[in-house]
Amino acid sequence: MRVAVVAGPDPGHAFPAIALCLRFRDAGDEPVLFTGPRWFDAARAAGIGVRRLKGLAPRPIDDDADAGARIHQRAAYISTEILPELGAMLPELVVSDVLTAGGGMAAERLRVPWVELSPHPLYLPSKGLPPIGSGLAPGTGIRGRARDTVLRAFTDRAVRTGTRQREMARVGVGLPAADPGPAARLVATLPALEVPRPDWPAEAEVVGPLLWEPTDRRLERPPGDGPLVVVAPSTAHTGVTGMAETVLEALAGTGVRVAISMLDEPPHPLPEWATAGLGRQDELLADASVVVGGGGHGLLAKSLSAGVPVVTVPGGGDQWELANRAQRRGVSLLVRPLTAEAVRDAVLRVLGEPRFTEAAREAAAGADAVADPVRICQRVLDSVRAH
Repeated sequence: MRVAVVAGPDPGHAFPAIALCLRFRDAGDEPVLFTGPRWFDAARAAGIGVRRLKGLAPRPIDDDADAGARIHQRAAYISTEILPELGAMLPELVVSDVLTAGGGMAAERLRVPWVELSPHPLYLPSKGLPPIGSGLAPGTGIRGRARDTVLRAFTDRAVRTGTRQREMARVGVGLPAADPGPAARLVATLPALEVPRPDWPAEAEVVGPLLWEPTDRRLERPPGDGPLVVVAPSTAHTGVTGMAETVLEALAGTGVRVAISMLDEPPHPLPEWATAGLGRQDELLADASVVVGGGGHGLLAKSLSAGVPVVTVPGGGDQWELANRAQRRGVSLLVRPLTAEAVRDAVLRVLGEPRFTEAAREAAAGADAVADPVRICQRVLDSVRAH
C-alpha cells in the first residue's frame, strides 16, 4: 500500500505522523511523509520517505486571528501546493492530520481515499458533552444536562461559522461545498483520556497513542537515590513559559532528583540534583516517579503509557481540556497558575499518595483494548477496491 501521511511540523503532530509511518513500514507498506524540513533527517534515518509540506508559511491575505479562516483557507491553499507532488507518487491512500486538513482536500481532488489522524482524543462536538476545551465533565442530572445545552448553544455559532468557511474554501479549489469527511478517523489516544459520548462516529476508532522519539540519546540521571521527577516543558507555542526554572525552585531541598527533558537549550546553571537536555523520554520515564508537564497530549499519553502520574501545568489550546480529564481520572494533579509553592505541593502529594501511580498503571493497561491503525487503513482501501 502506497500511503502519503500529511502533518505539520509541530512536534505534537509530526511525531505521531512519523510513528504511524513506522507502523506502515513495519507492515510492509510504502509510506511517504509530507511535513516540515525540521524532521527530514530523523525520518530518513528511520527509513521513511519525506516530502516538504508546502504552503505552511503565512500569506499576507491570511487572518491568523480567525482560527476558522486559518485552518480552512490555508488547508485549501496547502492542497493546491502539494497536489502535483502528491499526485506524482500515485498514493493509494492519504492520511491527513486533523489540523493539516489540506491533505484530505488534496486526496479528494485526486479521487484518492483518505483517513484523518487525530493525535489526541476526539474533539468533534457532541450532543452529550460540554464544549470541547471547557475542561468540564459531562453534566449529570437535569441541571447538569441543561448547563451543557446552554454552553453548546454559546459555541454553536462558531461551529456554524467554521462550517461555512470550510465550504467556501472547498468550493474555491473545485470541491463540492458539502464535506463528506474521511473514510475513517484514527483517534490516537489512550482510552483513559477519552470521554464516552452518545454520538461516537461510526468511522472513528481509538488506536492508542502514536509515540516516537526524536533522538537515541540517553539523558543522564542526577546522582543520588531520591525519587526522579521528569520535567518536560511544553513544545507548543501556547504552553506555559518558565516551567523548568519554576520547578527547580519549587523542588529545592525536597530530596528529589530532577531530569529536564527538552528540545531547546536547557537552563543554566543547574543544581547538582538536576540534569537537563535532549534524551529519549520513554527510556527516562522507566525510572520516573512523577512527571511535570504542560498537559500536551504527547507527553501525557507517553507518561501514562509508562504508568507514571503527572502534574500538569496547562497553557492554551487543548491543554486545559486534557489536564482536567487527567485529573478526573485520578492520574494527575492540575496546577494553575504556575507557582513554585503549588508545584511543590502537587509533586509531594503525588509522591506521597500511591493512588496516583495505581491509576496511571490502570490507564496504561487500557491500551490493550485499542485498534490497529494500519489494519483500519487497509480495510478502507479494501472497501474502495471492492467498489
